[in-house]
Amino acid sequence: MYAALSGSVLFSLSPDAQRPKVLLYLLVSVAPFAVVAPLIGPTVDRIPGGRRFVMQITAVGRAVIYLLMASHVDDLFLYPAVFGAMVLSKTYTVSKSALVPMVVRTDEELVEANSKLGLIAAVVGGIIFVPLAGLAKVEPTFALVPGAVLFLAAAISARRLPRDAVAVAPPQRQEREELHSVGIVRATAGMTMIRAAIGFLFFQLFFWLNEDYGLAAFGLAAAASTIGSMVGNIAAPRLRQRVREEVMLVAALSSIAVAGTLAALFGGLITAVLVAAVVNLASSIGRMAFDSIVQRDAPDANQGRAFARFETRFQLAWVVAGLPAVLFTLPHQIGFLVVALIGAVGAASYMLSLRAISRGEPMPPSLSLSLRRRLRSTSDRRRASHPESQHGKPGSALPPPRPSDKPR
Repeated sequence: MYAALSGSVLFSLSPDAQRPKVLLYLLVSVAPFAVVAPLIGPTVDRIPGGRRFVMQITAVGRAVIYLLMASHVDDLFLYPAVFGAMVLSKTYTVSKSALVPMVVRTDEELVEANSKLGLIAAVVGGIIFVPLAGLAKVEPTFALVPGAVLFLAAAISARRLPRDAVAVAPPQRQEREELHSVGIVRATAGMTMIRAAIGFLFFQLFFWLNEDYGLAAFGLAAAASTIGSMVGNIAAPRLRQRVREEVMLVAALSSIAVAGTLAALFGGLITAVLVAAVVNLASSIGRMAFDSIVQRDAPDANQGRAFARFETRFQLAWVVAGLPAVLFTLPHQIGFLVVALIGAVGAASYMLSLRAISRGEPMPPSLSLSLRRRLRSTSDRRRASHPESQHGKPGSALPPPRPSDKPR
């Protein structure tokens, strides 16, 4: 789908004309999560036949949508079709993450299983994207029809998956406690920062490289990103044999900070290609670690709705971080410093949290919690400085009780 859209719609436009299209794409990309979070997550957990059946339905649905898109690339039907395809894509992602614990024997195999899935996706995507994008410039169906065939094959292959249990009850107390445990909350915050760095870097490189070096330069950075993701998926299981998932997340965030800093110092096309590879490598390692932390620490949770909620937060971070780079292109040194800052803040916050946990100390508040506390404190001070807004007259005390309220 991305090959067809990029080859036939996006890359045929000038950089200035691309910005409205990219903004529309961002809206379309985040809109499915309005459906995924409240609706699809619980459905994945409760539907008869389990997540295996959900994966079969999403594969068949995507095959049908691709065939419809093939004949509507140049009209408005394309955008609702893309929306439907992305809803099904996110449903598949949620189902996959929730199903992985059922096909491994031990918690130690979670990272390896997630790594294999990510590696397969990166290899297949890296091999077929560039040639299909080129063919899509001539005829979009050259990219969409093969995708439909692949999804039909996926629907058949999914029959070999286990029929998992169906969740018939709403979230229970134990599930809520597991999903709000310190480890999962902090891992979610760290992965959110990684997704923000990826979102900003992607659009910063897209417009900067396209304007200064041409579309081929961005293609080179995209290829480096794919290679970085593949290397990250290969390295993740080996790292897990030596360190815990939490250390993997810290290493991923720190790598993003270092890569962004070095890129800001040296600049240039080659540096941009290298930082794209490193940041995507770190993202793959961080994602493998995060999925494994949730699958390990929340075994009693209905993980379909849990991963739906996490995916919503990550996609929002990706979109919000990418918006500034879409609206205006920053100087490349400043852009790389922004990437470094995101990684550094995420790494420092996560390391402080791990240190507090190991020492048994109170957890430092997250950035969002600190902001909420500050807003609440500001609101309380305003109310205290304007008592008339609460009691009617300046300096007046609480109104006296009515006679019927006095004690007898």
